[in-house]
Amino acid sequence: MVDHLKQTDINARRINNVEVCFGSTGRPLQHFDRVLIGEGVLMKMCRKKAKPRQFFLFNDILVYGSILISKRRYSKQRIIPLEDVKIENVEDEGESKYGFLIKTRIKSFMVFAISESEKEQWMSHIVKCVNNVLKKGKQAAQDHAAVWVPDSEAEFCMVCHSTHFTMIQRRHHCRSCGKVVCGACSSRTFTLEGISKKPVRVCDICYNKLCQGFSASPQALNDSSDSEEDTMTLGHEKATFYHDKDEPENLV
Repeated sequence: MVDHLKQTDINARRINNVEVCFGSTGRPLQHFDRVLIGEGVLMKMCRKKAKPRQFFLFNDILVYGSILISKRRYSKQRIIPLEDVKIENVEDEGESKYGFLIKTRIKSFMVFAISESEKEQWMSHIVKCVNNVLKKGKQAAQDHAAVWVPDSEAEFCMVCHSTHFTMIQRRHHCRSCGKVVCGACSSRTFTLEGISKKPVRVCDICYNKLCQGFSASPQALNDSSDSEEDTMTLGHEKATFYHDKDEPENLV
């Protein structure tokens, strides 16, 4: 499929359309060897709740951004090299269904599709593209960022288990393990390779491990696109993946 679409007009138009939707705030995506494999909306779990993000899967990168106008305007573009990506399944729990983890060296997060079939399609296509990239000699990331525990899942500090979060007692996230912690249990900072050149907040447990030379999984900083104005629901958007014959495959 990838070789068939390389350097074709239809593929170039698709990629150009993505660039236009991101506008001047996005980075150029056209590359002679790049193919747009599929696109669609996934609910990305941010710090406080799940929010819709437009995802674009290419044969070498995964791109996503905030939705300003559906299919017309996106912002806060993020580009992830596929050699850094690892996909993990998430079992359904209550109303949280059709989820999976996208883990990378810099940032890891959970996303939700609108159906089991669409979840399977996303996971299958991403894994296939990652494997193809690695076969070409790219080196897979050895460490992946921890997934942040959502604020809503922690009423108490996950380190001391005694501090109750209130308007005064604010929640913080350890950048190393992703746990929700209180200020007293996360007063120290540590420079985490691949996360930031400056020291970032870590909990006391991770700080002690890091100082002792143990390898604690790095955690990415909070997604700056996690803003309160971004509250639309997923609705019935369907992902589109492209066949060898250049026809879109709309998922139910």
